[in-house]
Amino acid sequence: MSIGRIFYLLFAVTVCLNLVVVGPTPDSLSQAAEPADKPSQVPAEPAPPGQKAAVPQAATKDDPKKERQEEFELLELFVDTLDQVERNYVKEVTRRKLMEAAIRGMLSELDPYSNFIPPQQLDRFKVEVENEFGGVGIQVSVENGQLRVISPLVGTPAYRAGVTAGDLVVEINGESTKEITLDEAVRRMKGPVGTSVTLKVQHLNAAELETITLKRENIRVETVLGDSRNPDDSWRWMLDQEQKIGFVRVTGFGRHTSEDLQKVLKPLAKQKLRGLILDLRFNPGGLLSAAIEVSDLFIATGRIVSTEGRNVEPRVWDAEQKGTFDGFPMAVLVNRYSASASEIVAACLQDHHRAVIIGERTWGKGSVQNIVELEGGSSALKLTTAGYHRPNGKNIHKFPGAQDSDDWGVIPNPGYEVRLNGKEMTQLIAQRRQKDIVRTNGEAGSDAAEAADFVDPQLQKALEYIRGQLDAKQAPEQPPAKAASKPETKPDERPPAAPQSESAPQSESAPKSEGMPKLEEKQDAEKGRAKPPKE
Repeated sequence: MSIGRIFYLLFAVTVCLNLVVVGPTPDSLSQAAEPADKPSQVPAEPAPPGQKAAVPQAATKDDPKKERQEEFELLELFVDTLDQVERNYVKEVTRRKLMEAAIRGMLSELDPYSNFIPPQQLDRFKVEVENEFGGVGIQVSVENGQLRVISPLVGTPAYRAGVTAGDLVVEINGESTKEITLDEAVRRMKGPVGTSVTLKVQHLNAAELETITLKRENIRVETVLGDSRNPDDSWRWMLDQEQKIGFVRVTGFGRHTSEDLQKVLKPLAKQKLRGLILDLRFNPGGLLSAAIEVSDLFIATGRIVSTEGRNVEPRVWDAEQKGTFDGFPMAVLVNRYSASASEIVAACLQDHHRAVIIGERTWGKGSVQNIVELEGGSSALKLTTAGYHRPNGKNIHKFPGAQDSDDWGVIPNPGYEVRLNGKEMTQLIAQRRQKDIVRTNGEAGSDAAEAADFVDPQLQKALEYIRGQLDAKQAPEQPPAKAASKPETKPDERPPAAPQSESAPQSESAPKSEGMPKLEEKQDAEKGRAKPPKE
């Protein structure tokens, strides 16, 4: 074997060790990758004419020597392939690009939720996980090649400066936004806290342009929302003021979700809350810890969830009585896009007969992913390491090949399945967008009037249930979590695309940008254990 071949083998071993091994201390898992533009210094060594590459022989765990030999042969196979592609492919391809493709290919053999997050995507991924970013607080979309404001976020620099729904952002820092992509617009508006960005804005129904310079602040994306906006842009939490029926919509499970939810529930309790509707529709999930904390708010005792994996210790989480909000009937709204952490909450409340589940069978994601830093934190590995089980012991995961008749997802209680067709789904999403918009100018367009005409069948069913419980002056136990019939589903179906914001794609109307919901446990580098709180 030549010096060049040995060099490549050593390089491959280093890469494999740094990128594949998962342990409790992320900093020990990776080293800085070789720069993408660094040329190879070793000439390719083609195999001798007529000589075939060695075929790795399968080893058994009972024979460590053969196992090591197999590892070496497989690494040699990988290095030979990398060598030939890098040197002889018709077009030049950087080593970095090839290595990232190899990693993605390896992870594609696992499950849809395990993937590699390269440096250029890591910032956006962190925003989705942390629900915080440096920016000015504008939710935008691209319409006919123009960058239009969907809504400013309440209390942000853009909100205070008078940016309103319907405005056009014509320039960002002197550069035109004509034909700009959404990702590029978001990238330009985001930046370190304390820095400034200048926007040239054409306000709705105004001919002149206004130049606005905004100082970026730490923007926290809301995950706990009400039904609609009050005149002062605050949320309306009481859906039925006379019967004291509250409404809370959770769009994701982040680090602050439980805390924010408590801030809503405490005032509602003081207003003599008599019933609550918890809307988890279109909720793609989030942090395992956040799902546990939210579930714990509504049950005083008993199992919340448990996890079990191949190389991780089984864990269980039980409810604590302190801080429980009970004594009133609950309805939880779910649909085919409720996944992961939202399924944990729905399953927990269903199994404990704390709430009736209304809507459609959920997505069916019962796995947990660890987020492991690579390359000193410049990239990351999202790896499925465990599955979770609801209080009744079942895993709700929809495994490959699962049929509609199989037991997966969270199924609405008997008599409470309410499916929406495509038109109704589109109308629901449009109505939600209109209700969420902050109208600093007090104006509402024709779209708002049209959205207001839509009657949400699932929400009406929830109101019917709560009012029935209140009229009967009792809240009987709900039947066990099983459905009279298995609803038909289309696993690959996706909802209509939602507008994106400067923060990240908003999850209230669609799953996360990867198109796959996720449940994640971040690694605690200081204590070497998984954190049980956020996404």
